[in-house]
Amino acid sequence: MAETFAQGRLLVVAFEGWNDAGEAASGAARVLRDYLRLEPIAEVEPEDYFDFQFNRPSVTVDEAGERVLVWPSVTMYGPAEQDGRIAVLLGTEPSRGWKTFSDEIMDVLVDQEIDGIVMLGALLADVPHTRPIAVSASSDDPELRAEFGLERSTYEGPVGILSVLADAAARRGIPSISVWASVPHYVHNAPSPKATLALVEKLEDLLGMDIPRGDLVEEAAAWESGIDALASDDDDMSSYIEQLEQARDTVDSPEASGEAIAKEFERYLRRRDGRNPGNAGDEPWRPDRPDRPDA
Repeated sequence: MAETFAQGRLLVVAFEGWNDAGEAASGAARVLRDYLRLEPIAEVEPEDYFDFQFNRPSVTVDEAGERVLVWPSVTMYGPAEQDGRIAVLLGTEPSRGWKTFSDEIMDVLVDQEIDGIVMLGALLADVPHTRPIAVSASSDDPELRAEFGLERSTYEGPVGILSVLADAAARRGIPSISVWASVPHYVHNAPSPKATLALVEKLEDLLGMDIPRGDLVEEAAAWESGIDALASDDDDMSSYIEQLEQARDTVDSPEASGEAIAKEFERYLRRRDGRNPGNAGDEPWRPDRPDRPDA
């Protein structure tokens, strides 16, 4: 393994579905994939792992104007250059065969000489949209906890594919970090660019690189303004959001800590100086399942 986590060959993982509230995790993974211009290097056979009555294929029109079927799947994207060190695993959470699926993915990781993994997830939570998105990170690996000042998750309960992959990776000697963003549960039907932006910012710290935001900042502001407008026409919703704001403001938010402020200032200095970016617990909260997920 490399001297530090950020210096190694790393894989960023995100799955659409129950691990992806507000499409925040998959959105952050796509931002990284597109910025690094990663190319497909491996893909699982969807017939083996998906229930097509649950995850149905879709029909679309390709660039040539032909109608084609797009099947749910999972793809690993890697750098075109030999010295690239970041890869992305992105797709739909499998419906079945998780043990076999994990073994297949681990074989690819070993072949690609991956040193570490960053698992991205997003969960629905009792948080206000008007405050910074809370992002938590944890790891079962003692070296990573020491390097990044992380906690070890104490969650016990049902898990998703991210935990299964993390367990399989640990058995192969590949350490991982789990990163989760909390998305307001009262806007669960819409993508959350604000949560995506928060995960991108956390990725910068873990990967040791700067990631361009593109339109994310403007989209996050528009998302927040849109919810403000909805709340202004709904007294019950507005009152509920105020309660969430009061609850959030009574605790010591990580975003308000001296360490977080210092990190943000360091990020600003790197951008101002034109630094070269170089080469570039699992279940969301649901009303019918109140147990808190791994975070």
